[in-house]
Amino acid sequence: MKLAVVGAGKIVAEFLPHAQRIPGLTVEAIVGTERSRAALEQTAAAHGIPHAYTDVDVCLAEADVDTVWVAVPNVLHTDVARRALRAGMHVICEKPFVLRAEDLAELRGLAEERELILVEAISTQYLANVEWMRQNLGRLGDLRLVQCEYSQYSSRYDAFREGAVLPAFDPAAGGGALMDIGIYALHLVVGLMGTPETVVYTPRIERGSDTSGVTVLGYPDLTAVCIGAKDSPGPSRTKIQGTEGVMLVDGPPNEISAVELRLRDGTIERVALDHDPHRMTAEFRAFVRMIADRDLVERDRRLDHSAAVLDVAVRALDSAGIRLG
Repeated sequence: MKLAVVGAGKIVAEFLPHAQRIPGLTVEAIVGTERSRAALEQTAAAHGIPHAYTDVDVCLAEADVDTVWVAVPNVLHTDVARRALRAGMHVICEKPFVLRAEDLAELRGLAEERELILVEAISTQYLANVEWMRQNLGRLGDLRLVQCEYSQYSSRYDAFREGAVLPAFDPAAGGGALMDIGIYALHLVVGLMGTPETVVYTPRIERGSDTSGVTVLGYPDLTAVCIGAKDSPGPSRTKIQGTEGVMLVDGPPNEISAVELRLRDGTIERVALDHDPHRMTAEFRAFVRMIADRDLVERDRRLDHSAAVLDVAVRALDSAGIRLG
């Protein structure tokens, strides 16, 4: 995979130090804004990235790349991904994939026409611990309740309260608690439990942004409660309760560093199967393989999951009267 990174924000800075440890992955280019050119060039130099651009189309035309990682503000995901697919590039798009179902349908159509890989970067869906959870849910008996919480006092919240509406909080940019960090809980719960029958989101609105909120997902015999907060600290945790026991995760649903199983018969098991230095390593290893093999079956399986999560997120936002973008 010869990768062009479009975006130079927090998630990019977090992952780049680990990229060189992934076999088959080389970062050939990075794209940022003209106003941040100096910082962009420093980032490129620090991580051995050969080329830095301030124009996506120039990068797509000039750089020796086959894959684009879209890591720009949420509202720009569709446009950048569309340009990359039309240029014949595989696309990895940061969460949330896009803001509307019709956008995902358009991008999926482009990828299918060109037999390109198109995937959402959602780390937990590639973790061994999450797969263990999926395989061992049956040991809990009949499932009854799920609680999945990701709460943090955002590093941008003080600026937001003072009047600076940065993309992470700006509804026009696709920001807000649900689509920023709440989406991780939706990915985990929908990935394990499937698509719910009912979805209701009750947000706390501050200056037009959902800074925190509770999403209730209704299943025939199960209720899942997903909490996302950018305006108050945790703890963050996940609990899945069944008639025969409980599954516990201590920490936010974008990591799942360990899982504990406690059964009514006294059984206690704790598993920690993921040993990579960073949570995004496993997903990028999977992307390298998927692209090398041009695995369209796996692409479609992953897209089906992302489409289901997007449907739930849109239903949640609609229930609260929130319109993004």
